Amino acid sequence: MKDQAKCPDCKRINEVLSRVGDRWSVLVVISLAQYGVMRFNELKRHLGISQRMLSLTLRELERDGLVNRTYHPTIPPKVEYELTPLGESFKEPVKAIGLWALDNLPLIDEARLRFDEDKELQDSA
Repeated sequence: MKDQAKCPDCKRINEVLSRVGDRWSVLVVISLAQYGVMRFNELKRHLGISQRMLSLTLRELERDGLVNRTYHPTIPPKVEYELTPLGESFKEPVKAIGLWALDNLPLIDEARLRFDEDKELQDSA
């Protein structure tokens, strides 16, 4: 009970962060922010994601109000996805994270290499 008094909404914040912070959700939001309305197969090809994982990710993003799904009853059926106003408001934070990752890839690669080399030395000792 004491922990909940410190952060009464931490559990709810954790739920939101687990959704918006997973890699596929971030990549879907970045793609829709960059290209606008996209069809399911466009997203699938663009991201290199499995059909099942994309379906699950889009369903959760739609449930959270970040993505809008529009079904067009054509033959074959056409389904399009776009960011909602809430998803649009998430564009800038996601863009900042994506740019940070791009800017720091060389440093991250160096750190990983050093870590792996140190680990090999420790394991062989």
